[in-house]
Amino acid sequence: MYKIVASDLDGTLLMPDHKIATYTRDVLHRLHNKGEHFVFATGRHHIDVASIRKNIGIPAFRITSNGARIHDEEDNLVFSRNVKPEVVAQLIKMVKDDETVTIHIYRENDWLLNRPDEDLAKYHKESGFSFSIFDTENPPLQNAIKVFFIHHDHDYLTGYEQKFIETFANNVSVAFSTPFCLEVMAEGVSKGEALRTVVKLKGLSLNDCIAFGDGMNDVEMLIVAKKGLIMATAHERVKATLPNHEVIGSHVDEAVANYLDHHML
Repeated sequence: MYKIVASDLDGTLLMPDHKIATYTRDVLHRLHNKGEHFVFATGRHHIDVASIRKNIGIPAFRITSNGARIHDEEDNLVFSRNVKPEVVAQLIKMVKDDETVTIHIYRENDWLLNRPDEDLAKYHKESGFSFSIFDTENPPLQNAIKVFFIHHDHDYLTGYEQKFIETFANNVSVAFSTPFCLEVMAEGVSKGEALRTVVKLKGLSLNDCIAFGDGMNDVEMLIVAKKGLIMATAHERVKATLPNHEVIGSHVDEAVANYLDHHML
């Protein structure tokens, strides 16, 4: 049976209001009491996820910013990789004049936007983690964990996805966390590579892992885990990329908790 459970947050473990449900919290506590290891694997900032983990009340590894940061069960930073400053500069130059796209930068203690977006507050009700504004004419280039771009039209963002891949090739990692959020990390960064690091630190193997996700930024993790499960509400691109992976229910129905309860507890 699996010893490590890795799960995405938004659209997977959390409810539509981006909070943890009572039943899910109970399942995670029972899983921990049984001796299983839980891993938060998300695109969110590590400060944000630290608050969520504290609210749930179990020790857990945190894979954050799609694998650009890993914290262990005692909250020690065990892996860190930033986007190169020259890449950050070029990314912002490529997008800054597009008034339909919001630019975000995660740094060690900051979440920066090029313009206000109060709608994002719903994602951070529990943690209280909030953003501040930066100037695209004088952007902070150092210590960028990731740079990401939000637009209401997925097909529009795929144009930028192609441009970034063509421009930077293997010098960056590019992935959609949601259909409307395109993310750029340093080369070699992914949830899959981060999970490899976690299992090595735990003295286990990827054969001991089960993983849950719904976004393109989950694909590598769902592939490397012994069993990767896709949420029913996942984007069709995820399902098309992983046609042989099992699809379970929706986060609305706490499908992750239900699966763990029936198969691991």
